[in-house]
Amino acid sequence: MKEKIAITSLASISPLGKNPEAIWRNYLSNETLISTKDFNGKPQFVATIPQEIRNEIEELKKSEIKYKALDETVLLAILVSRQAIKNAGWKNGDDFGINIGSSRGATQLFEKHHKEFLETGKTSTLASPTTTLGNISSWVAHDLKNNGPEISHSITCSTALHAVLNAVAWLQSGMANKFLVGGSEAPLTDFTIAQMHALKIYSNPKDCHPELVEWACRAFDFTKTKNTMVLGEGAAVACLEIGQKENALAYIEGIGYATDDIEHNISISDEANCFQKSMKMALQNTKLEDVDAIVMHAPGTLKGDTSEYKAIQKTFNQNIPMLTTNKWKVGHTFGASGMLNMEMAIMMMQHNKFIEVPFAEKQTIRKDIKKVLINAVGFGGNAVSILLSKSFS
Repeated sequence: MKEKIAITSLASISPLGKNPEAIWRNYLSNETLISTKDFNGKPQFVATIPQEIRNEIEELKKSEIKYKALDETVLLAILVSRQAIKNAGWKNGDDFGINIGSSRGATQLFEKHHKEFLETGKTSTLASPTTTLGNISSWVAHDLKNNGPEISHSITCSTALHAVLNAVAWLQSGMANKFLVGGSEAPLTDFTIAQMHALKIYSNPKDCHPELVEWACRAFDFTKTKNTMVLGEGAAVACLEIGQKENALAYIEGIGYATDDIEHNISISDEANCFQKSMKMALQNTKLEDVDAIVMHAPGTLKGDTSEYKAIQKTFNQNIPMLTTNKWKVGHTFGASGMLNMEMAIMMMQHNKFIEVPFAEKQTIRKDIKKVLINAVGFGGNAVSILLSKSFS
């Protein structure tokens, strides 16, 4: 990277809550936020946002007539984006770019409109404009009235971190001075969960094996015998600016990306070659021993968890940092997950405290947390690794 990028704010909504104090408090607890909820008449493991935040979504719908027809992915993105620019000291109408994506997009509205079509042979006027991929960024731009580019994309579970990559390119090229980036996902629907079960990667409440008694998602457990992925909902965005800033939460010091040579639509290589490449790229100007922790993608699947761990072993050899993940607690939020990983990394650096996975083998805890690597990968093997540092120096 030519110059470090400052993260001047980060705002999120997830099962952890939305206030930094509540989020950190939840991270300090060893209790999962995954529970069961009925979908299509059957109980399923999911991680949902708190009811008080859902009430805020309903208030947002009422605040402007056009917002009533929007998907929850868009509404979540609007709420976190408002908070993020406020925390960064940006104002509505400022010059900044927007790049917010989603893996699944307007899933709730897609299912609603499709059901109406099957039942009546017709669909509503707003079915198309409210389910387009550009729907999230364009409505956030409408709400914030920014002067700058607005971009949308979907690169499965690495979507939010690909937004970061894109913003870094814009900022370092001089084409923008500020960028709002992130991801939003509301995947808790009958069809989406059915898709995960069809892939045979979803955690099933009917399974009676002991490892599911307490922990529905056993992300980062390399001894598990079944796939245990669980979906969560949420949105997270960050404000990025180039160079040293007084209000910086952390700095982006290195970026890496790669695509795996896959054999199947959902596969990843045994040693996650894509992660090996993306991590090495992000760390090309950093000593391996200087990386204090890695927030893994670790979705809770057999292949996903173990291949990423092998990639870390291959990359770091004897200098393996502390390893963690948050999916055992908040589930997999698809396109938003990478930014939630970034939030976790920043909080660990701010509080100088490592958040362990409670059922995992104990690790040697480092005294200081100054540099944290973040990983994300999705279907198609689109890996992204981003190195954060606590200070500019």
